[in-house]
Amino acid sequence: MQGRIHSFQSLGTVDGPGVRCVVFMQGCPLRCICCHNPDTWDPNGGEAVEVQPLVRKILRFRGYFGQRGGVTVSGGEPLLQAPFVAELFRRLKENGIHTALDTSGCFWNESAAAVLTYTDLVLLDHKYPTEADYRRFVGGSLAQTERFLTELERRQIPVWLRRVIIPQKTDREASVRQLNDVARRFSCVKKVELLPFRNLCEEKYTALGLDFPLKGTDSPSHETMQSLTALIDPIYLS
Repeated sequence: MQGRIHSFQSLGTVDGPGVRCVVFMQGCPLRCICCHNPDTWDPNGGEAVEVQPLVRKILRFRGYFGQRGGVTVSGGEPLLQAPFVAELFRRLKENGIHTALDTSGCFWNESAAAVLTYTDLVLLDHKYPTEADYRRFVGGSLAQTERFLTELERRQIPVWLRRVIIPQKTDREASVRQLNDVARRFSCVKKVELLPFRNLCEEKYTALGLDFPLKGTDSPSHETMQSLTALIDPIYLS
C-alpha cells in the first residue's frame, strides 16, 4: 500500500491530545481562501511512501506519546487517500497507538468508512456557517461536512470541531453561536476549537506563483478571540 505525503512532524502538540506524530498527506480538492498549505493541493506532489516503513518510523517516537498522545493524519485532505490512511491506522491500532483524523469531511464513501473503523478521534473542520459561504470561500459543501458529522455521530466517534476565525468572514458572534449550536446537536462532539487566522503562509503563495486570497488580512486580536471563545459552552472548551 503506497501513498503520497507532504511532510512528517515527529512531535506535534496542536493536532489532537498529547504529543503526536503528524503525517501531512498530499492532495486536496478544496481551495479554502485561508489555506496555509497550498503546496499540498497537487495530488501528484509530495513523496511516495509505503505503509510499513512509515509505521516503523512512527514507532520510534512512541515513547514520547505518553497516555494521551498518538498519531494524527492531516493534509491536504487525508480522505483523498483513504485506502492508504485506513491501512496506516489499522497497523497503528495493532500497535496500540491512538489515531486521529484531521479532515474537512468533504468525502463520504466506502473508503472513508474504512478509515473510521480504525479512528479514535476526528478533528473536523466546520469552516463556515452556511452553504453559500462554503461554496464561495471553500469550493466545497457544508452539506457534505454535516453528512460526515452525522456518520461520526452514528458511530459515536469523538469529534473536535474546529473553525478558523478570519476577520470579516467568521469573526462575527452569529458565526460562532452557530458552531456552538452544531456541537449541541451532536453528542459525539467533545470539544470546539477556534483557531486564529495567520497570514504567515503568504510567502508560500508567492513562491508558487499564486495570489493569496486574504493578502493584507490581519490576524484577529487576542481580545476578539477571547470574546468569541466566551460564546462557546464551557463543556466544549476543556
